[in-house]
Amino acid sequence: MKAVPRVLVGCEYSGIVRNAFLELGFDAWSCDLLPAEDRSNRHIRGDIRDVLYDGWDLLVVVHPPCTRLCRSGRRWLSGPGKMTPPKSLPRGRTWQDLQDEFDAGVDLFLACWKAPIVRVAIENPEMHELARDRMPADLPAPQIVQPHWFGHPEYKGTGWYLRGLDALTPTDKLLEPEKGSEEWKRWNRVHRMPPGADRGKERARFFPGMARALAAQWGVQAMMEMMGVEHVRNHVDLQLALAFEGQMA
Repeated sequence: MKAVPRVLVGCEYSGIVRNAFLELGFDAWSCDLLPAEDRSNRHIRGDIRDVLYDGWDLLVVVHPPCTRLCRSGRRWLSGPGKMTPPKSLPRGRTWQDLQDEFDAGVDLFLACWKAPIVRVAIENPEMHELARDRMPADLPAPQIVQPHWFGHPEYKGTGWYLRGLDALTPTDKLLEPEKGSEEWKRWNRVHRMPPGADRGKERARFFPGMARALAAQWGVQAMMEMMGVEHVRNHVDLQLALAFEGQMA
C-alpha cells in the first residue's frame, strides 16, 4: 500500500492548517522560525528552506513575509518603475532595512515556488510591479479567495499562487452584509485592528474553515494523483473518505 501524501505547511506556528491535514489522515508537518503554538511534535522549528528537499508531495506556505512585496507596501519603495528611498520611512526602519526585507521576501517566495515538489500553494497578496519583475515569467496570477467563502463572517482577500493544484472551490458561502452596517464593520475586523504588539500575528492567523477546504481539496487531489481514484475510495479512513466523496460529488 502506498503511503499517504506528505504535506509541509510552511511559515505556520499556529498549527491550524497542519491540523486540518492531520485530521484527514495526511502525514502533515508545520515549519516556522517560531515554536509551535500548540506544542505539537509535528512542527519543525527553523527555516523552511532547510527542509524543502525532504521528499514532500504537497507544499502549502501560509504566511510568508509579504510586507514589502504586496501592493500596499509599494509606497515604501518610492516612485513607479524604480526603487529609491521614500520621502519618509516607517518608524524605526532604515532604507537599507526596507531593501533587505524586500530581497528576503523575494528570495523566500522563489525558494518555495521552485522547490522540487509537484504541488505548491503559496499564500501571498497580489504583488506590485517591482516584486513581479523578480518573479518567473510564467508565475500565474493568484487566486483571490475570501474567508466568507468558507463559513467565516469576515473580509480578508487571500491570494494563492498555485502550481500543480486546482483552484479552491467555496465550501460555505455566506450572504454578505449591507455595506456600512454594524455587521459589515465586524466583517472588516482584520482591517480595523488597532496598532499593537500582536496586531501582525492576529492579522496573519489562518481561518479554520479555509484550512479544512485546503486539506479536503488539495490533499485529496494529491492523493488521487498519487494513488488513483479506486485506491483512495477503498483504502482511506472515514474522515478522508468523506472528503474524497465531497470532491467527487
